[in-house]
Amino acid sequence: MHKRILSAVALGAVATLGLAACSSGGGTGSSDGGSVDGKGKELTVWIMKGTNPDSTAFYDAVSKEFKKETGATVKIEEVQWADAHDRFVTSIAGQTTPDIAETGTTWTAEFADAGALLPIDDYVAAEKGLDKDLVEGLKVAGTYDGELYGMPWYAGVRSLVYRTDVFEELGLDAPKNWDDIVAAGEAIKAAKPDMLPFPVPGDAEFQVYPWVWGAGGEVATLDGKTWTSELDSKKSQEGIEFYTDLATKHGFSSAGATTWKETDLRDAFTQGNVAMMLSGSWTPKALIEANPELDGKIGAAVIPGKDGGIAPSVLGGSHLSIFNTTKNADLAWKFVQLMTTGKFAEQWSQETGYFPGVQSAMEEALASTDPLVAPFAQQMVEGGASVPVTPNFGAVQAKKTTNSMIQAILSGQKDVATATKDAAAEMTELLNQ
Repeated sequence: MHKRILSAVALGAVATLGLAACSSGGGTGSSDGGSVDGKGKELTVWIMKGTNPDSTAFYDAVSKEFKKETGATVKIEEVQWADAHDRFVTSIAGQTTPDIAETGTTWTAEFADAGALLPIDDYVAAEKGLDKDLVEGLKVAGTYDGELYGMPWYAGVRSLVYRTDVFEELGLDAPKNWDDIVAAGEAIKAAKPDMLPFPVPGDAEFQVYPWVWGAGGEVATLDGKTWTSELDSKKSQEGIEFYTDLATKHGFSSAGATTWKETDLRDAFTQGNVAMMLSGSWTPKALIEANPELDGKIGAAVIPGKDGGIAPSVLGGSHLSIFNTTKNADLAWKFVQLMTTGKFAEQWSQETGYFPGVQSAMEEALASTDPLVAPFAQQMVEGGASVPVTPNFGAVQAKKTTNSMIQAILSGQKDVATATKDAAAEMTELLNQ
């Protein structure tokens, strides 16, 4: 099993997988797409705080529409991302989970493996055309052991963000391959010594994988039931070496960036100290809001592969999942459907800067000529990828295996061969625990 990459506009086809029973808690109505009577009932929903700055008005509108359609009320509770995982684990152990919750794409498989989620294949299959409408990368991340447990809600993807005014001043075009990145960086370094051409943040895992994939490498592969990290393969090493060379060989970064997170990288860009970086589709508006002087000076482009084309980028985002403690599974699905499809999916996308989890709500973004929208849409459709879909990938992230590898290289503690070999061994062990 290799990396999961979206092919152009082939965004869907959830396999009709055995259609397991959707409700262990017993629901009202049915999963045949019909109406559900929720009069006198209430659903509890956990949504991660920080995903939408104007969330209250959005939730009010969804709740009002849901009550109009079903008669049921909804209690939406915002949970801080930083506290959410521990809270989920505690609630799963105590059987106190909500009816529905937003689950990050790297959590859904973990909670499904714990037996806490209901499969939703029946519900998706019952809605005409929905199975072919799901964004492939989010569907893959929401599928565990052959069943779909997370309904795609929204997605974000990282692409190349750069200072258009600097590029125009120096007569540079957006990079089309890795040589272009180096050439542009050298020109910026010579002309603007106070600006970092391309910082390499050491504590930013998802900044690393595009260079692994862009060289033709893999993060990890699955053979039967055994995972093997391939961070130490020749191709993966080539990508990691190129990436870290931007700092250690070409001097496009700084020693301080060795400990940077993505937020530190964006802060430096906002302050006018960075010419190029990888950043998410949800960030350009925030960058301009933080520094209005950047308005009209920011551009975006797909991440180039080694010799051209598009280097895959991690398709991150969230699902809405139904927990098996719910007593109203059919009603819960109706709420999930309302949130993730149609006008509310489009509204959420417009308000947050994320992309919807269904293709039908992405039509506007895919047709956009906005220079801060179109490249991200192309990256998502033609170069969106998933990290290994396994409950154990969370352990890899908790251990900071990839970040430690990059920091060891940037600090000179290890060469690329040693650092990647050590990281691959640790990742393989964690993935197979």
